[in-house]
Amino acid sequence: MPPLLTALEWLYSVQLFGIKPGLDNTRRLLRELALPGSSQRFIHVAGTNGKGSTCAFIESILRTAGERTGLFTSPHLVSFCERMRFRGEMPAMEEVEHAITALRPIVSGWNPHPTFFELTLALALDWLDRRGAEIIVLETGMGGRMDATNVIAPAACVITPIDMDHQQWLGSTLAEIAAEKAGIIKPGVPVVCAPQRPEAEALLRETAARLGAPITFIDAPWLGPLPLPGRHQQWNAALAAAAVDAAGFRVPEAFIRKGLADTCWPARFQRVQGGRFIIDGAHNPHGSASLIAAWRHEYGAEKAHIVFGAVAAKEFAASLLLLGQIAVSFSFVTVNSPRAVPAAELASHAPAGIPVRCFDSLPSALEGPARMLICGSLYLCGEALALLCGGAFEPSAQ
Repeated sequence: MPPLLTALEWLYSVQLFGIKPGLDNTRRLLRELALPGSSQRFIHVAGTNGKGSTCAFIESILRTAGERTGLFTSPHLVSFCERMRFRGEMPAMEEVEHAITALRPIVSGWNPHPTFFELTLALALDWLDRRGAEIIVLETGMGGRMDATNVIAPAACVITPIDMDHQQWLGSTLAEIAAEKAGIIKPGVPVVCAPQRPEAEALLRETAARLGAPITFIDAPWLGPLPLPGRHQQWNAALAAAAVDAAGFRVPEAFIRKGLADTCWPARFQRVQGGRFIIDGAHNPHGSASLIAAWRHEYGAEKAHIVFGAVAAKEFAASLLLLGQIAVSFSFVTVNSPRAVPAAELASHAPAGIPVRCFDSLPSALEGPARMLICGSLYLCGEALALLCGGAFEPSAQ
């Protein structure tokens, strides 16, 4: 007889049901739990890159202003508990396991069975409701139109830069992908957007006009102090400040400045061990280009010893070609994920003329005295943070 799964092991096992875009199951699940709570309002964030950082900036501004904030993001880096935060604090694992145990019999026998992401969203909204969160910053998991998070009624919608992303689900052109991201726009609800490529901007403007949703594109980056390096983070910060205003919060500039300056969001050009390691979650060409710009701003002409891992369905070959601009060597790692691309396959796509090594695990790839840049997958980043900073790594496919 197979051993009984712990609550968290059961939740991870649900990933075998895969991804099922659609909203009916999510609506059913939230009805069963009487969610969202009556006091909960939302700021809904979609896009390709910068979603997590923008969400973190928004939440920090509102928390600094005294609001009872909630935050829902994905994936996690080290622990599942990172996916939900109340006023900046994660739940204890015991709280999460208790909530999963209570939820499990509710969905037993459902066909179709709720997905991992749907269940995680329900767990987060329930926990945040119990804690009394009143304004929740909600990050989409994938796309927008058919994403489980799209069942809520937001106070404002936020769209970060859109680029090629999850083409097997969202479409093969930028316009098709933008249409999916624009699916979070609701009638009459204000929308704030990062600068976009022309075809994405046109699609967003058309969608907003059709739905009578006021839309604003930010036109200048934030120039105050930020803890997250890179020009792209200045744009994310400006987007966050605009989102807070669009949602109806009149936050004094001093609180905006402090909230942005105090934001903590790991694996975004994060320096570890005094800068011996730089950990960054860039996992597609658009993110890699921002990472390269940040590296050059921080380290000038210094070349990077890059430790790289990736999962299937990501455009790792294009990312590697870009990263070759700053690489003095590549160390490829098979990440701890069922969807990992083997190190040897990654190496076959490395730019010509740059030394390459392959490793089956991360620890051996981090040996040596030189500064190392760890990137390519958030799962690799999470494993690196657990290894270098302590903590029990919980691999997750979503």
